[in-house]
Amino acid sequence: MTLFAADTFDPEQARVFSAGFSERIEELLTTFLAEQHEVISQIAPAAGEIVTAINDLTRGGKRLRPLFAFWGFVGAGGDPNEENIVRAGAALELFQAAALIHDDLIDRSDTRRGQPSMHRRFESLHRASGWHRDAPRFGEAASILAGDLCLSLSEQLFATIEPSVPQARSIFDRMRAQVMAGQYLDVLEESAGPAYGPADAVKRARTIVRFKSAKYSTENPTLLGGALAGASDELLEQYSRFALPLGEAFQLRDDVLGVFGDPAVTGKPAGDDLREGKRTEIIAHALTLASDQDQAFIQGRLGAEDLADAEVTRMRELLESCGALAATEDSIAQLSDQGFAALEELEVSPMARHALRTLGLAAIRRTS
Repeated sequence: MTLFAADTFDPEQARVFSAGFSERIEELLTTFLAEQHEVISQIAPAAGEIVTAINDLTRGGKRLRPLFAFWGFVGAGGDPNEENIVRAGAALELFQAAALIHDDLIDRSDTRRGQPSMHRRFESLHRASGWHRDAPRFGEAASILAGDLCLSLSEQLFATIEPSVPQARSIFDRMRAQVMAGQYLDVLEESAGPAYGPADAVKRARTIVRFKSAKYSTENPTLLGGALAGASDELLEQYSRFALPLGEAFQLRDDVLGVFGDPAVTGKPAGDDLREGKRTEIIAHALTLASDQDQAFIQGRLGAEDLADAEVTRMRELLESCGALAATEDSIAQLSDQGFAALEELEVSPMARHALRTLGLAAIRRTS
C-alpha cells in the first residue's frame, strides 16, 4: 500500500490503514510476549505468570499512542507497510503498560479498564493460592516487577529497529525520563498537599499534566514516527505544535472523568481521583475559586483514608458550583483549538491530516 499526497482521498481508506496497523501491533505483541513467556518459564514455570499478566493488560485497547506514531510516520513520507513503525508502536504499548502498572500501585487503584489492577491481581492470586505472609505486600512487589519487566521489554523491542535512527532513539529516551519526572512531581504534589498553597497550583498541575501524560500520549509518539521516517526539523516542530496541546487536553479530560465519569464506562469508582487525593487542574482551580470554607474542606479531606461517599458527592458538587469544572472545560477547549489550528499548518498529505484530526478528536472526546 502506498499513500499519495493527493488533494482528494477516501476517509474510509484512512480508517482501513489505522485498523490494519492496529492489527499488526496486536500480532507483534502476541508473538513477542509468547516468546518472552517461554524464556521466563524456562527459569521456573511459576515465573511465567508475570508475562501472562502483562499480556492480558496489553491485549486490545485503543492503540492511541502507536496510531499517533503511525500517522506521524506516514505524514513524514514513511511507507505504511514498514515493519519498524510497528516495532516502535509495540514498544510504546509496553512502555504505557509499565506506566499504568506503576501508576495504579502509586495511586492504590483497585481497577484498570474494568479489571483488577496489577497489584490487586497478584494479591488475589496470593489469597486464592493460600500462601503465607502478607497478600497485599506480595501484590505490590509483583506489580513493581511486572512494571519493571514491561520497561525492559519495551526497550528490548525498540532496540530491534534496524537501522537505528539516532533522533528516534533520543526521542524515545527523553520520553521515558519525562514520564518518570512527571510522575514524581505528581507524587510530590499529593504529599506536599496544603503545604504548597494555592498560589501556583494551576501552573504546577499543568506541568504534571505535560510531563507525566501529554508528551508521551501524543507529542512524543508523533515525533517518534516522524523521526523514523526522516522528518525535517521543521515538520517535527509542526508536529509538536499540533500534538502537545491535544495531549494536555487529553489528560485534562481524563482528570474530569476521574471525578465526574460514569463508573460503568470508565471502569473506576465514582470520584476515584478524589479518593486517591489527585491534585489535578480541576482541584487547583477550586483552590482559587471556592469559598474559604470550601477550600478548607478540600484541603482537609481530599485523599483522606476515611473519605465518605457523602463527602465525595459534596466535593463533586462544589467543584461544579464554584466554577472549577467550567474552568477546566475552558482549558480543554482552548488547548483543543490550539492543537487543531496547528494541524491545519502541517505539511502532510490530506489523508494524514484527516487521520491525525480523527485521533485528536477521539482523545479529547473520550468517555473512558
